[in-house]
Amino acid sequence: MKNLKLTKTLLIVAIVILATVAFAAEEGAATGASFAAIGKGLAIGLGLLGTGMAQSAIGAAAVGAVAEDRRNFGTALIFFLIPETLAIFGLAFSFLIN
Repeated sequence: MKNLKLTKTLLIVAIVILATVAFAAEEGAATGASFAAIGKGLAIGLGLLGTGMAQSAIGAAAVGAVAEDRRNFGTALIFFLIPETLAIFGLAFSFLIN
């Protein structure tokens, strides 16, 4: 139920943002640059959103594992850093979009 509410909220926000961009366009304006800017924002934003969602669950489990046995710290740190690649890839793809 909570995920459905979040999905609906994000869908409404996306529609409002895209409608604002569509109606704010001037006649004869270059839309390629506008769509590139939106693509860059989505690449970074969605990458960071995925990273945050993954690290929230992994972080809680890592704290519990390290609390039980301190030897699990290295493994927990590796699992905590793996989702960071989503943010790095999002940033890299945003540089590739022209």
